[in-house]
Amino acid sequence: RRWIAGASGVTLAAAGALAALAPPHSVPALAAALVLLGLGWNFGLVSGTALVIDALPPTRRASGQGLVDVGIALAGAVGGLSSGLVVVLGGYRTLALAGGLLALAVIPVLGWAARRPAPARTAPAAPRTEAERT
Repeated sequence: RRWIAGASGVTLAAAGALAALAPPHSVPALAAALVLLGLGWNFGLVSGTALVIDALPPTRRASGQGLVDVGIALAGAVGGLSSGLVVVLGGYRTLALAGGLLALAVIPVLGWAARRPAPARTAPAAPRTEAERT
């Protein structure tokens, strides 16, 4: 799970670097950067969801995941709004570099998390017997 989260940071950083270094009107380079962006985003979403579920007791998983989902949506909204300001003040290259640098922020977090013991996983509930269903 942590490996996939690290892959997310590296892939997102590569997307930002590729977008920042691409020639201004290179559709293939920008398309490749967008593919990397989507791949990195999904690595982060999947690994983050798994890490949240692992860290919470079963009774708090749904509310915890819901809170994380709201945070993701709010961060996306703030990022979308602020990216326009960054483009006006510094251009697309600055926006791409800033996004790539922000993606690298996951690396120290993973280092910190690696020092913590992994939470014990709970076994899935056993299927209910016919007598319990009635």
